[in-house]
Amino acid sequence: MRRGITATALVAALALAATACGSDDEAGGGKSSGELSGTVTWWDTSNVGSEDKVFKKLAEGFEKQHPKVDVKYVNVPFGEAQNKFKNAAQAGDGAPDVIRSEVAWTPEFADLGYLAPLDGTAALKDQDDFLKQAVASTKYQDKTFAVPQVIDSMGVFYNKKMFEKAGVEPPKDLGELKTVAEKIKAKTGKTGLYLRGDDPYYFLSFLYGEGGDLVDAAGKTVTVDNAQGVKAFKAVKDLVDSGTAKTDASDGWENMMQSFKDGDVAMMINGPWAVADTLTGKEFADKANLGVATVPSGSAAQGAPQGGHNLAVYAGSKNLDASYAFVEYMTSVDAQTTAAGELNLLPTRTSVYAKKEAVNSEIVGFFKPVVETAVERPWIPEGGSLFAPLGVEYTKVLTGQTTPEKAAKATGDSYRKLLKGWK
Repeated sequence: MRRGITATALVAALALAATACGSDDEAGGGKSSGELSGTVTWWDTSNVGSEDKVFKKLAEGFEKQHPKVDVKYVNVPFGEAQNKFKNAAQAGDGAPDVIRSEVAWTPEFADLGYLAPLDGTAALKDQDDFLKQAVASTKYQDKTFAVPQVIDSMGVFYNKKMFEKAGVEPPKDLGELKTVAEKIKAKTGKTGLYLRGDDPYYFLSFLYGEGGDLVDAAGKTVTVDNAQGVKAFKAVKDLVDSGTAKTDASDGWENMMQSFKDGDVAMMINGPWAVADTLTGKEFADKANLGVATVPSGSAAQGAPQGGHNLAVYAGSKNLDASYAFVEYMTSVDAQTTAAGELNLLPTRTSVYAKKEAVNSEIVGFFKPVVETAVERPWIPEGGSLFAPLGVEYTKVLTGQTTPEKAAKATGDSYRKLLKGWK
């Protein structure tokens, strides 16, 4: 484990202090005659301009149910949240009561001692209703440290009108992807695919498609630099070199979304979290123009990654009772039904899929079986740290700064420094 004694002791002391004296403190919060009160600060990492509006409104609903609780909503950029939370928790100052944690962060935060165990608390309700694959990322050393809020995977978003004009169907594999892109270019003059080049999460479907993986957690072995890993790097490089895809080295999200929404490209690889933003584009004023298909398979398999977000409670929170209740509320059937209906986000509760809001969402309907067969990432404390070195090499390959072989080796070398004792 990578946590330091000093940091762990500090957080433990904070948690004890909160338990000992925070429950009756109106400023800190807690219960007064059985009624929740005080402040709950929530760091939301959802997309600004679409998801954040819905989640903020849901949080306001919690305040209506608990008039003496003030929810301080803070939207923290996703790319900054992981380190910002760790720095605040380690310093014992400025950490939120509740954080929306990317699934890979949860084991890391728990290992560092920064999260409150949730077993036996009000945060967990109707646990058997949660999808098993969503629950997997919330566990660490046989304890529960988060509650799954949304689960997701990836698919190919495509412009139906552009496909119709080119006379093509969604590609089933990488070979078809190149053929489809060539026809789209010939018929419309547009590039086939926008491949995000500054985020390694978008590389995973290619890695899994070639039969590879980042690591073998059970065998404590680094695998990203094996033959399958090299093949995956070659595959994405070929997409760019052949003109099938355009890419970027920075501002990937904005460039990708704008290119797709404006009709400059026919396809992008993305997930449910991008739907609300996509539908604001001029190409999708008619929502029916947005098509979604499975990510193209590689030489070995079709391998979409499993992602999602959990809600976790800071171990040093001065208002644990209200924080537990807030997490339960935001992951409830009602909250997830709203998110599915308004944002097309995938619920983590089985029962929500029977609600009309989920049933009527074509996006939810499409991604549900994708999620069921998606490839899980290793739920190890270092899981969230595997992306940084991979991201550097992924971008360098796509922009011609290194070779697939060198990129795979460099990533593997970085992993072995991070994962002490691994092969």
